Amino acid sequence: MNNPYRYIKHNYKEIAYQVVIILVLFIFFAYNQTGSLHFTIYSLLELRNVAFFGNYIGAAIIINYVLLPNFYYKKREILFFISVVILITLVILIDEYVLEQIYYPDTRGTYFPGFLFTLIETLPVIIITVAFKFAWDFNRKQSEIEKLKTLVKESELQFLKSQINPHFLFNNLNNLYAHAIKKSSKTPSIILELSSVLRYMLYDCKENFVPLAMEIKNLKGFTTLYELQIGQRGSVQFHTEIPSADYAISPLILIVFIENAFKHSTESQSKNILIDIQVKVSESGLLTFTCDNSFLPDYGQKDHSGIGLENVKKRLLLLYPKAHLLNIKGEKNTYHVELKMQLKPIN
Repeated sequence: MNNPYRYIKHNYKEIAYQVVIILVLFIFFAYNQTGSLHFTIYSLLELRNVAFFGNYIGAAIIINYVLLPNFYYKKREILFFISVVILITLVILIDEYVLEQIYYPDTRGTYFPGFLFTLIETLPVIIITVAFKFAWDFNRKQSEIEKLKTLVKESELQFLKSQINPHFLFNNLNNLYAHAIKKSSKTPSIILELSSVLRYMLYDCKENFVPLAMEIKNLKGFTTLYELQIGQRGSVQFHTEIPSADYAISPLILIVFIENAFKHSTESQSKNILIDIQVKVSESGLLTFTCDNSFLPDYGQKDHSGIGLENVKKRLLLLYPKAHLLNIKGEKNTYHVELKMQLKPIN
């Protein structure tokens, strides 16, 4: 409030809202004071109506912009209620011993009808004005809370997404290093595929949602990257059934399950590696993703709950609340992941 111009600039909507409320209340107040038979547009200009209404509305403004922000909203309720009582008492004294003596010296100004009677006459304008202020502040606070929740959600998503790149890079650089040591002929192809996948991660999926076709293309490149590393040691199947790709999906979610499948199959087996990936999308946009990988029972699956898996579970909760179903289980020598997600159509 130190700079009135800045306050008006940032609160012009609230000011317009309060002005409209005050004007409507004043019309009803003047109508009630004058009476339906004698009420005209000129009644609004009568000084006595302006004076009495100004006394009440002045108190309401003090409550709204002095007592509420400085006492009530700062959890100083006792000071707030004491201040309100003092202010209302002052309004009644001005009403009875100043304004009625000026405008009704021979009628209402000759006696005091009692504190309770005057209070009932005084409070409606003040209560209504303060109630509308409460409603405005509540809606504004709710809006601020929603914006804050959105910012926190976006920040958490960006943080979770940023964890994927180092996690992915760490795993694949180890594999690339092993091939480079052996001077494998697959090294250039691995570098090319790795470069393509990293380009997608770093530049193409900055938004929370990307076209489904783009994500599927990246998943195929990612699978090819690992398939090159497996070579003749196993079999990799990647099957898609997508009648319509006019949907958007959160990027880098499915890739985590595929990465885990390759990682734990190759770490537990030197041959007979089996990876089966299925991506199906119904006409209604329900995506069903399944990923099965073989593993040796002696190796176990205790390491399947790494950074990537915990990460993707958090992202699913944030981006697909009540719109996804994740089922993970290990049976005999096969690890099975099934994820169902309701995709959003591309706008």
